[in-house]
Amino acid sequence: MSEQIRVDEFLSSLLSMCAPLEAFELPLLDAHGATLAEDIYAGERLVMRKGTRIRSTHIGLAASIGLGHLPTLPHPRVVILSAGPDLIEPGEDLTGSQEFETNSWLLTTAVREAGAIGYRVHSIPDNEEELKAVMEDQLVRADLIVVSGERGDDSFDLITRALGTLGEITTVDMAIEHSGRHNFGKIGPDGTPVVTLPGDPISAYISFELFVRPMIRTMLGSENIHRPSVKAKLEKPIASNSGVRSYLRAFLSEDGKSVRAISDQEELSTLADANALIAVPENATELSSGDQVTVVVLRRRYF
Repeated sequence: MSEQIRVDEFLSSLLSMCAPLEAFELPLLDAHGATLAEDIYAGERLVMRKGTRIRSTHIGLAASIGLGHLPTLPHPRVVILSAGPDLIEPGEDLTGSQEFETNSWLLTTAVREAGAIGYRVHSIPDNEEELKAVMEDQLVRADLIVVSGERGDDSFDLITRALGTLGEITTVDMAIEHSGRHNFGKIGPDGTPVVTLPGDPISAYISFELFVRPMIRTMLGSENIHRPSVKAKLEKPIASNSGVRSYLRAFLSEDGKSVRAISDQEELSTLADANALIAVPENATELSSGDQVTVVVLRRRYF
C-alpha cells in the first residue's frame, strides 16, 4: 500500500541518496562541459569557482595560466529504462492497443540537457524476471536509474515487483495533480539509486523536472540544483484541485512579470510549447487574473 507524500518530502528522500561523484583530473579538451571540482587560482586571485560548468572561456583561461588539466566532477551516467509490452518504437506501425514509446526519448534527452550522460533502454518484458535481468545488466554503467512504464497500472506493478527483488524499494503516491505513484530506493551491490516515474509523458516530464533533475545536479556538485523561479501575475484565471499541488504548463512573458497557462493541459504539445510551469499550492483551488503566482522557469524562448 503506497502512502501519499508531498513534493518537498519526496525530493528530500531522493536527494539523501545522492552525493557529488568523485572528482578527477581531465585534460583541458576533455574537461569542456564538465563541472569544476575545486576553486582555481592564478597566484592568490580566484579565477574560477568550484561548481562552475566548464565552458570554452574557462578552457582558454586555464590554458592562459599554464594549466593542462582541470579537476572535474564527472558527468553522472543515467540509464533511462522504459518498459511495457504494448510500447513500440516510433516509425513502426501501430496495431491493437499499442502506443508509441515516448518517455525514454523524452527523458534521455532531458537527462543530457541537465548535464548527465543518458543511456536509453527500451525493454519489452513478459515478466519480472526478464525485466530484472535487463536492470541488472544496466547496473554496471549507471550512477542513477530512471524507469517508466505504460500509462496503465500493469507495467508499474511489473516494474515494482522487479525492483523489489534487487533492493529496498518504497512506493509513494505523489500529492501532485494528474501524477500518481512513484518508486524510489537503492538496488544492486553498489546501492545504485533508482526512481520510477509515471507512464503519462506529461506527468513523467514534470516529475523529472521536480525530482530527477535536482538529483543529477547534486551528483554534478552544482550549487544551483533547481530551476530558477520568479513571481509573476496571472494573465487569466486558473483552477486546481484542493489537497494536491498543480504544475501548469505556461508562457512566461519576456520581462518575467506576467504568465499565462496554456489552454489545453491534456495535450502533449504543451511540453514543447511551454517555457515555464505555474506552481499552484495545495490549498489553492481558484486563482484570478492579476494574482501573483510562483513560476518555475524552464527556458527563455526568445531570440
